[in-house]
Amino acid sequence: GLKSAIRAEKKRQEEDMERQRLQLLATSSKKHKSDESGMVVTSLEGTREQRGDNVMMFPEAVAPNAPLNLNSKDHVQQEHSHAQIGPPGLLALPEPSSDNEGHKLPRKKPKRRLLREPGEDGDDRTREHPFIVTEPGEVARGKKNGLDYLFDLYEQCARFLDEVQQMARERGEKCPTKVTNQVFRHAKLKGASYINKPKMRHYVHCYALHCLDKEKSNFLRKQFKERGENVGAWRQA
Repeated sequence: GLKSAIRAEKKRQEEDMERQRLQLLATSSKKHKSDESGMVVTSLEGTREQRGDNVMMFPEAVAPNAPLNLNSKDHVQQEHSHAQIGPPGLLALPEPSSDNEGHKLPRKKPKRRLLREPGEDGDDRTREHPFIVTEPGEVARGKKNGLDYLFDLYEQCARFLDEVQQMARERGEKCPTKVTNQVFRHAKLKGASYINKPKMRHYVHCYALHCLDKEKSNFLRKQFKERGENVGAWRQA
């Protein structure tokens, strides 16, 4: 739960930074557009003054070939074409369109957390456990396994640890003194992929009580079996 909260906070900060970056780009684009429009107006005024001087000096050369239609936009386009005569690079930059200006990159929605710990975000759902509470010697029925099967997994881990230690001695390598990732990889190579680190780490203190005080462990198993409690409550006890 802590790691998922850190990832969510990091994702939120990245989205805020991206939003600020887009706002800065939009602001600079609008500023550039206003500056460019001012340059266009200045260029048009200078062109009109130049055309006025040319009319006085060469009236026939500047006169249009055909009469202008004041109801159309031809005269505006002609003046805009004359405006292109200014200094090179004055109108080279294209104006950003209003569609692209208001368009922002789609944001990725943060993935919802599927697994939640009890009490997180106001949710009291308990984590699903692959085992059920059984008494000593009881065979579990259904899809889930009993606690005898769980304790047998730790005994298998001990046997795999002995095999890894023996191979390390033969090779002259450093021998692991406890069940490490090397032991889990060795178990997977042997076909025991059902033995994994999260499962073994989740119930290791339960197996420790089973080894240190077997009578107390069996008493708790019978007590929680009679109550109908799940493995999560038994694990907490």
